[in-house]
Amino acid sequence: MNNLTTSIITALSCSGLLLANSAMALTASKESAIEPKIPRFSIDYIDKSVKPSTDFYRYANGNWIKNNPVPADKARWGSFSELAERNNFLIHGILKSASEAKYSGAPTARQKVGDFFASGMSTELIEKKRFEPIKAELDSIAKLQTVEQMFKLLADFHKQGLGGIFASGVDADAKDSSIYAFQLMQGGLSLPDRDYYLKETFSSQRAAYLEHLKKMFVLLGESPSAAAKDADTVFKLEKELAQESRSRVDLRDPIKNYNKVKAADLVSGSKVVPWQVYLDERGIRDLPYAVVGQPEYFEALNKIVKAHSIDEWKTYLRWHVLHEAAPFLHDAVDAENFNFFGKTLSGQEQQEPRWKRVAKVVDHEIGEALGQLYVEKYFTADARQRMAELVTNLREVFSEHLQKLDWMSEATRKKAMVKFERFVQKIGHPDKFRDYSAVAIKRDDYFGNVIRADAFEVARQIARIGKAVDRSEWMMTPPTVNAYFNPTMNEIVFPAGILQPPFFDITMDDAVNYGGIGAVIGHEITHGYDDEGRHFDADGNLTEWWTESDTKQFDARAQKVVEEYNAFEALPGLHVNGKLTLGENIADLGGVSIGYDALQRALKKDPSKRKNIDGLTPEQRFFLSFAQLWRINIREAEQRRLITVDPHSPGPFRSVGPLVNFQEFHDAFGIKPGDAMWREQEKRARIW
Repeated sequence: MNNLTTSIITALSCSGLLLANSAMALTASKESAIEPKIPRFSIDYIDKSVKPSTDFYRYANGNWIKNNPVPADKARWGSFSELAERNNFLIHGILKSASEAKYSGAPTARQKVGDFFASGMSTELIEKKRFEPIKAELDSIAKLQTVEQMFKLLADFHKQGLGGIFASGVDADAKDSSIYAFQLMQGGLSLPDRDYYLKETFSSQRAAYLEHLKKMFVLLGESPSAAAKDADTVFKLEKELAQESRSRVDLRDPIKNYNKVKAADLVSGSKVVPWQVYLDERGIRDLPYAVVGQPEYFEALNKIVKAHSIDEWKTYLRWHVLHEAAPFLHDAVDAENFNFFGKTLSGQEQQEPRWKRVAKVVDHEIGEALGQLYVEKYFTADARQRMAELVTNLREVFSEHLQKLDWMSEATRKKAMVKFERFVQKIGHPDKFRDYSAVAIKRDDYFGNVIRADAFEVARQIARIGKAVDRSEWMMTPPTVNAYFNPTMNEIVFPAGILQPPFFDITMDDAVNYGGIGAVIGHEITHGYDDEGRHFDADGNLTEWWTESDTKQFDARAQKVVEEYNAFEALPGLHVNGKLTLGENIADLGGVSIGYDALQRALKKDPSKRKNIDGLTPEQRFFLSFAQLWRINIREAEQRRLITVDPHSPGPFRSVGPLVNFQEFHDAFGIKPGDAMWREQEKRARIW
């Protein structure tokens, strides 16, 4: 399902599921988990051969960078990866225990989690089944004769969580955030972004994709010549869809991507796409309206559907079923899927151990059942309380910042304060976990479990259209190493997974924690007022509540951020996209500003804490802690992919990009005009 309005602090390893490897063992017993060390702030990461005034990122992280190459089964490796790896180890213990336990009576959440994990580790059975898990879908496609039949089947696929042609979902209506609305968005692509189909810089990836398509069709049983023809068909259709798709930058505009269309107009306005057939099969009755993200995409879809034969569309649908099922099928298919999406697109040398991949699937599909077991074992009420106190401290600082802004009018400031006062904070886990009792989980049906879990979630969402929004729900599972701001809920959310070192460490001094989790909290608060979040009011509604003059003031300051990050070069000739990353860069700036001032308040409240540790002042430790959050080693292919699709800047620039705008940073490390890290006052960006 699509989380349409979520701003997330960092993009994790991939948008889909990680897949299997042809060299993997075919029995689960040969795989084991080794406990990783706890990742912490450390002065040992500092490279003293580099001056902080020359390259602060290398100074803060140089030794770590030298000693922590990207593991063979990863596309990148950094602090988030280290913590996620430790979380995986903890989750593995839960899953292994749950899968080996004996049960009686109605299945509990623990049994469902254990049975799901066992189904994914049953590799001999998966090998034996080969394409049996998708036979019904392929047979249904083979019978198609008309466009009406095709869209009826597409609706059935969408009900099961399978994709194709376009995307749909249910989320809060951005202009009436109290109710759920049905949403339609561009989609139907297999490559990471439209640019992969259209830009010359991705020509080698396109060629490799065509080869991958051929190999997958051959695995499905086609002759090489038939497979080559089908590969060309799939690519041609996807390229046409890509040509009608908006860019990542355009998709960041919440106003342009909100278009309310009456259901009757959707149906009557389409000359080719049979929307009534589609909606009926989805079980969507009496729909008053839909929120259409990209109207021009759906207008063009009529032409694209009409221009191609039903046989071509059958080939396209066969591919999408095969593509989406690949991680759950036998080894040859799984391995080829990884060879392209893992090796070619991200540079990953080998797959992760199977237990890690299956654990991620369980978390993705029935994550609140797994999350319940996780928090019971690893997250305490005391940790939740301590985090709540930290959030309160950071909120107080941001409130002061709002009240002291010299560029915002009183009219806008009052509304900004009302929005701030209504911020909801969620910490650790939901108060009530989702009930998966209606989802049948079978130990001998891995892909079937995925389909049934997806179908359960899709049906749950569809049933809510037009109903009141449930503001208690979470959009991330408790073990997730991440955090987010949701503009329609006006909430900041911190799953249990991120409330650990190096982000939150009770063994460390205040400076390290305010540079870590303090900056993370400040980051999420600031998202409420970044270039997207500022368009949503205190109730989470998309509306213009700023004065025209304040909007101009904000835009001028935001443009400085765009220009700063546009200048950063991730690879030779490959620059950061300052517009794509603007929201996250503004949030990083806010996170540092709020975190730093919160530290100063803490030091003023208890002067005994103002002491040097390891020869470093609290201010120096604060900035070092922040910089070390973004330490990373990354493969070139993965860096190129992320520059294209990720709204977050690369780690080195998340590290120094915000800091060079703060005089406090320059003062802490004696950075002077002429130094590489010095930024002239007139170029500095300070918004919140």
